[in-house]
Amino acid sequence: MRIYLILVLLTTSFYSIFAQKKELRSVTKELNKGNFEKAETTIKSIEPMLVSMDEKQKSEFYLLKSKIYFKGGDAGPDETEKAVSSFEMVSSLNNPQSKEIHLNNLINHLINKGSDYVQKSDFSTAINYFSNAYRISKKDTLYLYYAASTAVNAKEYDKSLVMYEELRALGYTGIQKQYYAVNIATNMDESFDNKLLRDASVKASTHINPSEKNSRSNFPEIIKNIALIYNQKGNTEKALEAMREARDANPNDINLITTEAVVQYNLGNSEKSKSLFEQATQLDPMNPELQYNLGVIAGEAGDFKNASNYYNRAIELNSKYLDAYMNLATLILGKEEAVISEMNNLGTTAADDRRYDELREKRNQIYVDAIPYLEKALSIDPTNYQATKTLSNIFSATGDDLNAKKYKELAESLQKMN
Repeated sequence: MRIYLILVLLTTSFYSIFAQKKELRSVTKELNKGNFEKAETTIKSIEPMLVSMDEKQKSEFYLLKSKIYFKGGDAGPDETEKAVSSFEMVSSLNNPQSKEIHLNNLINHLINKGSDYVQKSDFSTAINYFSNAYRISKKDTLYLYYAASTAVNAKEYDKSLVMYEELRALGYTGIQKQYYAVNIATNMDESFDNKLLRDASVKASTHINPSEKNSRSNFPEIIKNIALIYNQKGNTEKALEAMREARDANPNDINLITTEAVVQYNLGNSEKSKSLFEQATQLDPMNPELQYNLGVIAGEAGDFKNASNYYNRAIELNSKYLDAYMNLATLILGKEEAVISEMNNLGTTAADDRRYDELREKRNQIYVDAIPYLEKALSIDPTNYQATKTLSNIFSATGDDLNAKKYKELAESLQKMN
């Protein structure tokens, strides 16, 4: 009796395995015809048999399921997600080449779709495509880098931080070997996608002088973004730790220097920030942003002369530097407070009256000195409410009713627009 039961069980198992193979072949046949809907119906019908499948059969099942959802490259976002999830379940196959072919097709689809969404500025959707490419091909850390960078563009900083930290732990640099040769016709150095293409061009005598060099490392950018995100989240300790790591590896990277300068400034460490901006200025003396930032620090320290010099230098380097013009006007108008304070404290003697007139002339000269900077700011940005309102007040105080009315009306119209 016991032997009979075993025979029955063995027979049942044999027919189950036979049915599984038959149904899997049926799914393959429908896929080859492009009948994805019918293939999906069939694959769902044999899903209950998974428990009795061996690893190779299970892998074949999930590979077919992934291909069904992939739809030959026509998968939408939800179907793509299902295709990726199914592919993750694939382990060993009797035909590993089939897995590699589908993997390449799937990755190409994910990267192309991700790039398409980046072009449309739909960064949030693009993140999923790039991160899914990394999910199924962990050796290709470039896809994780794409996902992290896209998350920054999407302003999804928590998500990008997780990915950047993973890249940091992996020691990802993104350094790639680049292949070059000189085009004989143009005498210009040209880059090639790979060594094979470069060597073929040299062999065809269209190019000469083949050369190779490594691309720039992305590691400093990764650490910089980690630092900026931590700083934005208020975790300045981790921000500075990341910055130090990046600076140790790249001491003369101006982006890292200025980023640390900004972090130090936000922490209230003005002197350290100033020192870093000065260091950056030595590396890039023609950068107006650096001159402007030094002007801000000098102004806040009460060093108005140097602040003015820095702002004027920024304008020399960029004649349309709006904020520099506005800050110069602010520096000039800042002199008004002491003059008005003295005017208000004068008595009623003849000497006080004479001093009052002198101070009034001094105040008016302050206004006259500020006007050109405010007018220039307004010519750069005609919608600048602050410049318009200040000009209105100045002309009103100096008795220029016509200009006072003109700028008052303009300020009111700008206020309504906002």
